[in-house]
Amino acid sequence: MSKIVSIDLDTNTRRALIKLQQMGLSQSDAIRMAIQDAASALREPKKLAAEMAALEADPVDRAEMLAVINFKER
Repeated sequence: MSKIVSIDLDTNTRRALIKLQQMGLSQSDAIRMAIQDAASALREPKKLAAEMAALEADPVDRAEMLAVINFKER
């Protein structure tokens, strides 16, 4: 059964959605995938913690996270 849901996207989420669409996903597919991935991560907290630790250990990803934080604080 399908159900239509309306959401307001902030700038970062809108940009992320555009990137996913550029990879060939429809808006609906991208949003469905994100919701399913988030729900799956909640069921597997150890896996999520490991992914977060790997991202935090990645110097390139860490620099990008800090750049986003600094940008938001302006």
